[in-house]
Amino acid sequence: MSRRGAGFGARADAPGRGTPPSTDPAGPSPAAVRSGTSRWRDPRLLVGLVVVAVCTLLGARLLAGADDTVAVWAARDALGRGQQVTADLVVRRQVRFQDQADADRYLSADTIPPAGAVVSRPVGAGELLPRAALGRSLDSPTTQVPLSVPADALPATVRTGSSVDVWVTPQRPAGAGSASARSQLLFDDVTVVAVPDENGSLGPATTRQVIVGVPTGTTRLAASIAALSAGDVLLTVER
Repeated sequence: MSRRGAGFGARADAPGRGTPPSTDPAGPSPAAVRSGTSRWRDPRLLVGLVVVAVCTLLGARLLAGADDTVAVWAARDALGRGQQVTADLVVRRQVRFQDQADADRYLSADTIPPAGAVVSRPVGAGELLPRAALGRSLDSPTTQVPLSVPADALPATVRTGSSVDVWVTPQRPAGAGSASARSQLLFDDVTVVAVPDENGSLGPATTRQVIVGVPTGTTRLAASIAALSAGDVLLTVER
């Protein structure tokens, strides 16, 4: 009886026909299961797409703003206060501004400078021409006053259109002692009308001629002109 039972149990536990007996004591490995999570839900992929989109947008904005410049007028040479602004005294510049309000502060080069416009303050060479520095030419005439200025009393930066102060130091009469004479301001902030070229002189010039425009209504104009002939002239320029 026991042998039959043992034999029955042995036949029940015997491997099936054609199947080799398993040698793994832990049994067969479980079948692989593919993850059901979609790749589009991967946070790393979503972050990468956002980065690419932002870079593309920034690149497009940079390319679009590469030519976002405004044409404005700049002074070709230095302009003195009261000097008329004409087309030959300005040069076109392409400038990129932060916003339209900044661009509106300067004179647009889309049109020629307004007829009769003058600058109300000195404008340096190459400086953009501010609208706030423009005014209308006054009807009051000016008197051109020639000055004989010692070469060492004439700043090298003085040009036509410069704004200068005209000083005169009275010459001391003979026997007046060593007391220094006090300089006097004759013309305050007047415009240089012309500085004649000195290249025609045969030797080094000890004096230079400078012509300034003085408003005709200037108080004591005659007395100031008389003082010029009785003293040494000095020009100063404010920078």
